[in-house]
Amino acid sequence: MAVPKRKKSKSKRDSRRANHKISAPTVGECPQCHQPKLPHRVCRECGYYDGRQVFEVE
Repeated sequence: MAVPKRKKSKSKRDSRRANHKISAPTVGECPQCHQPKLPHRVCRECGYYDGRQVFEVE
């Protein structure tokens, strides 16, 4: 079983964890109703995806 020879310093540990940040989701505009929507997903406002109506919106 592999065991570290030396203890990693706090700065090494923290610099590795510096890349674990969370990013805001990318938001695009629906070409039909111009509402914000997530990419590659059906628009919840109008029900369109890729120029076709996928479901009816009440």
